[in-house]
Amino acid sequence: MLDNCTLCGSCINVCRYNALSIKREMIPSEDLNKFKGIIIFGELEDNNGPLEFKKVVYELLSKAIELNKDLNEPISVVVLGPPGLSGLIDDLFYYGADIVYLCEHELLKEFSNDGYTTVLTSVIIDNKPSIVLYGATIKGRELAPRIAARLNLGLTADCTGLSINTQKQLVQTRPAFGGNIMASILSPYTRPQMATVRPNTFSTTKLLEPQRSKIEKIKVKLERQNIRTKIIGEFSSKTELTNIEDADILISVGRGIGNKENIKLIQELAQELNGSISSSRALVELGWTDHPIQVGQSGKTVSPKVYFALGISGAIQHLVGMQTSDIIIAINSDPEAPIFKVADFGIVGDLFEIIPQFLKLCRNNKESLI
Repeated sequence: MLDNCTLCGSCINVCRYNALSIKREMIPSEDLNKFKGIIIFGELEDNNGPLEFKKVVYELLSKAIELNKDLNEPISVVVLGPPGLSGLIDDLFYYGADIVYLCEHELLKEFSNDGYTTVLTSVIIDNKPSIVLYGATIKGRELAPRIAARLNLGLTADCTGLSINTQKQLVQTRPAFGGNIMASILSPYTRPQMATVRPNTFSTTKLLEPQRSKIEKIKVKLERQNIRTKIIGEFSSKTELTNIEDADILISVGRGIGNKENIKLIQELAQELNGSISSSRALVELGWTDHPIQVGQSGKTVSPKVYFALGISGAIQHLVGMQTSDIIIAINSDPEAPIFKVADFGIVGDLFEIIPQFLKLCRNNKESLI
């Protein structure tokens, strides 16, 4: 076996002589059936204010309700943090949680890989869920692989799709091979099945009334020596950039903008529409825009109410980051550009003829346009 082999099994599938094999540890099917339920990591954030759940938690809950149509298993959220979190819990039940596992401890006040991994792993072991989902956030991407390693589980990262197949297995879909294909991945040999999911991939649906609501307070056993790191200070970047993941209107530009100076025209449009600017990877690589506003596989996943794709061809790497937008408006000089396949409204033409005319319309009557 080569050192860089990932045990994906692709070589076995294409070998005409059946000369290759991979020996995998398999849990007997009767033991797999003992794992029930969907657990979601209830990530909290403060945003320099009171603690609140990240939007991706509600997105995962809404998706779990959809998955549960084929599973009919309890949906739960694990919430970790300092004492005093009870007042934040109610919203989780209105988005589909049946159970909330509340893990409160002074050592969980600050996020640490060691502390959070220890507690979350313990909850998973005790409750034996069939599925565990995390937001593909900074914290989720740190925790999920550590827990997978501790429990000897598989993990699919940065999923953009989840479904249940006829064998009641979680089908985890993500871009692969540089975004050129969408791979559907299974974890048939181990439980729970684990995945991180990109924020803004799924929509949220708030229930009129929660079906069930139960809070279980977990007795957290955590000592200072269990945490090998200590936060000694926090420093914020001086660069002030809009978080494009939260924007309602995004004006995204690609290589078709021609040169960096032409971005000023797009800034005018963004100002008129009270929107934010984002870009494709091509402009980040050219140094014309910054990485925090990049949309796509190697950037951020966004789901605004209106997404303008200006001079963007629509490669799959970009589409996976914006195709869940409510309304997509594309302008491109190439009538065969892939972006038109996902656009709700498409205009074939020169950006620098269309945008000035559009700006005039905006200045006359914004409300009729958005």
